[in-house]
Amino acid sequence: MKLSIGNPPFEVYGIADTGSDLVWTQCVPCHGCYKQINPNDLPCDAQECHAIGTGTCSPQHTCNYTYGYGGAEMTQGVLAKETITITSTSGEATSLKDIVFGCGHNNTGTFDENEMGIVGLGGGPLSLVSQLGPLVGGKKFSFCLMPFHTDPSVESKISFGEAKDKTPCFVTVEGISVGDKLVPFSSSGNVSKGNTFMDTGAPPTLIPQDFYDRLVAEVKGQIPMTPVENDPSLGFQLCYKSKTNLKGPILTVHFQGAADVRLLPKQTFIPPREEVFCFAMQNVTSDGGIYGNFAQSDFFISYDLESSVVFFKPTDCTKEQALFLFSFLGNKIKG
Repeated sequence: MKLSIGNPPFEVYGIADTGSDLVWTQCVPCHGCYKQINPNDLPCDAQECHAIGTGTCSPQHTCNYTYGYGGAEMTQGVLAKETITITSTSGEATSLKDIVFGCGHNNTGTFDENEMGIVGLGGGPLSLVSQLGPLVGGKKFSFCLMPFHTDPSVESKISFGEAKDKTPCFVTVEGISVGDKLVPFSSSGNVSKGNTFMDTGAPPTLIPQDFYDRLVAEVKGQIPMTPVENDPSLGFQLCYKSKTNLKGPILTVHFQGAADVRLLPKQTFIPPREEVFCFAMQNVTSDGGIYGNFAQSDFFISYDLESSVVFFKPTDCTKEQALFLFSFLGNKIKG
């Protein structure tokens, strides 16, 4: 996600993450820093210092923080306030003053040279959504993610606006159908409410081991091809050799409340390298799951954090330039 910090504005690219709250970017002193502005550090007694939960007072009376993520990522630094500039739906630059963000001095994780930080879009008080809420009419936002391997010059779209939920946004997955064959989330038939959370920061969808094993077995049974075997670079992923993506099967995710979301092969099989397509879901040892961004691509997705509702509408995100100008009608999932 592109935004600018400071005055004059300095352009920053961060990972848009619905599974976290903090907005942060790297700041000097740090290892391998890029040129940047000097933000206004928050004092220890600022209300925002206590909102993050890990804020501590430094000898310089600034608000230090430590913020970790589900993987190996972590950022440590100082909370600060600055003007953030984003582009409005009319194409004009809009400056927003006194936005709190993390100035990260010690940042670890699997970031590449194009990722300068993370833009938290959760429901906590320091997320970008919450800080923009009073300015745009509420904690609501919408986006449309491009499919994997789309031309980088074609950008995904995100919009903030309109109208107290905790991060992340949990939903209840009852099962996934492979074609017409239903694979329940739990083999026992008992489904825990809020067993999955929506996370744009995680590429694959992660599901419990038992559910994964049963789902993969059904997917393999409906694909008349031999999976790739004994390839150390692919690990234990379900992969197939093909010049083009697979023609099926279609997977339907069944959410509680009779909301069904159909996933096409472009959302469920991703090419890690040329002429190889791998299943875009992976197993975890926990009882809950993560609904990743591969499965969210080519959907207009709208979050209402105040009502704990997520909307889905199938959309060609590469063509919908005026995406956020029409009324939204689609499947509604109660968080």
